[in-house]
This record gives sequence, C-alpha cells and structure tokens, in this order.
Amino acid sequence: MSTGPLDPPELGDTLLAEPETRTTDGGDHERFAHYVPKDKIVESAVTGEPVRALCGKVWTPGRDPSKYPVCPDCQKIFEGLPTGGDDKK
Repeated sequence: MSTGPLDPPELGDTLLAEPETRTTDGGDHERFAHYVPKDKIVESAVTGEPVRALCGKVWTPGRDPSKYPVCPDCQKIFEGLPTGGDDKK
C-alpha cells in the first residue's frame, strides 16, 4: 500500500494513461503521458474513478497517451522500480 505520492503503488502490468497539462512560467503547455498500473486503468474505465500515476498525478483517463511524451517524473520512478517476475525458488 502506498503511503505518499512518491511511494509507487503495487504494480502488475503498467501502462501509460492520459496526459496532463503543465504550465511553465512562459505560459507554454506541455502534455505528458503517465505510468499507472494497468488494472487501475481498466477499473477507471469501468467505474469512472480517477487513477494515481507513479508521480502522484490524480485524474480520470480519457485520451490516447501515445500522442504525448512520457512524464519525466513517472519515467524516473519507473526506472527505479525492481523488475517484475518471480525470482523465488
């Protein structure tokens, strides 16, 4: 169970979800696709409930994430996670 915005949620399959808009000091808008556990995306599609990305962004997905660059914060967190798989013997 996650305890803070930088603590990653338990991950199964991870997939990119809807982009967010960020405004910089120059007024430019940047859109990002975020990493969210796949089961949460499916649940959100059924229930309409918002999801939480690895970076802490909370929103209700609805757009094609392949049209946007990956959120740099999500990417850093994702790269720091242990690889999946069952190494227990």
